[in-house]
Amino acid sequence: MSELVSTANAVWQGGLADGSGTVSLASGAAGPLPVSWASRTEAANGQTSPEELIGAAHASCYSMALSHEIASAGGTPKELDVTAKVTFAGGITGIALSVSGSVDGLDADGFAKAAQSAKENCPVSRALAVPITLTVN
Repeated sequence: MSELVSTANAVWQGGLADGSGTVSLASGAAGPLPVSWASRTEAANGQTSPEELIGAAHASCYSMALSHEIASAGGTPKELDVTAKVTFAGGITGIALSVSGSVDGLDADGFAKAAQSAKENCPVSRALAVPITLTVN
């Protein structure tokens, strides 16, 4: 596999509490997205936060890793629904992954094993140095 570099850009204006900014993805898939300190610590109010963006990255990476694990175990994923809740309390203190899915060829135990393996092997999971919990529904 060849190397691919993904790029995002943030522009910030003002101080931490009263400033605001935008984040854009070089791919053009989203953005510019407004971001502020208040969106991290109070309420989103139509703005995003670094934690929400990490959650989006983690949920999408995990769903891909789980699809691979299911196929490796002999199953066929029909649909996977993944939520990543990133907790911020002066810093990122943890991520709670929750997954449900419709899968052919695996029973509930097989799905749970694939889900756990995906959590351990997802590149975003491996890149993050915070506790990650997993709930399989």
